[in-house]
Amino acid sequence: MQMQGSNFTLRELCEWTGVSRASYYRRWHRQQPSEEKMAVRDRLQRLALKNRHNGYRTLTKLLRREGLVVNSKRVRRLMQIDNLLSIRRKRFVVTTQSAADQQVYPNLARRMKVTGLDQLWVADITYVRLRVEFIYVAIVLDVCSRRVVGWSIGRKLDSRLAQDALRKAVERRNPKPGLVHHSDRGWQYACGEYLALLKDFGFEASMSRPGNPWDNAFAESFMKTLKGEEVDGRVYPTLEQARESIEGFIEGFYNSERLHSRLGYQSPIEFEATLKTTLDVSNFDERGMLSEAGEGRGLLSPSLVLPSPAQNNNGVI
Repeated sequence: MQMQGSNFTLRELCEWTGVSRASYYRRWHRQQPSEEKMAVRDRLQRLALKNRHNGYRTLTKLLRREGLVVNSKRVRRLMQIDNLLSIRRKRFVVTTQSAADQQVYPNLARRMKVTGLDQLWVADITYVRLRVEFIYVAIVLDVCSRRVVGWSIGRKLDSRLAQDALRKAVERRNPKPGLVHHSDRGWQYACGEYLALLKDFGFEASMSRPGNPWDNAFAESFMKTLKGEEVDGRVYPTLEQARESIEGFIEGFYNSERLHSRLGYQSPIEFEATLKTTLDVSNFDERGMLSEAGEGRGLLSPSLVLPSPAQNNNGVI
């Protein structure tokens, strides 16, 4: 377990001081129960994401292996608080709760060829740990340019968070009807309110297949980038500070400065500018791919096909 804001793991610190991890956690639980609870929840979130098909009993054993003082009842209660029990099942299994008013849509994005901006958007939600609470980040990303076009940050893991991100994306981009909106099967995206919002905008709903997180690889990849380059190693004392820092990373660095190999080592904003100023149908062949003439002009093809799991198994944008 990597200590947040430290270059050393808890295992290393305990070995150097001759203290067992279990003793460390027991004392931490007595002296600072709120922070100890957040550490347990944070580690539980990471294990649940890594071990998607394991239940609370298996996760309890994994936590105990790391020295955390927990029992299965506590783990199950924390998983219920963070919606880990229901959300993971809804991601990969069609449950009875979703049968009534949460319709599941086919995966339209799997073999879709993207030839321009605002044709395919992908959406996802992740959590971020503060000092004594969790907050959640919902994003909407344009697959063609890899640009995050909408986001929302809040304390509640509900559909309104996802809806706010979608509304902001529409306000910023004003896309035409017919855009394909792809997400996982989480209830935040499958609920009636979110689907009604997609219908109002004239968007086509698309959802990942059960048990296949790679169907939403572009969104998952951005979340990995967000965690690895911004969130991990930082301590956000408050929601306001976290929001300021994360929004600064998205708009001030990721969209405008971070280079992507699939975009010809341009940032998303640079790629969109190149696309708008140099796009010429004569530079593309009948398949929509960049022709030799276009390559000679240094153009980038916006024609993309969503990768299969084998093509994108490293989760890198």
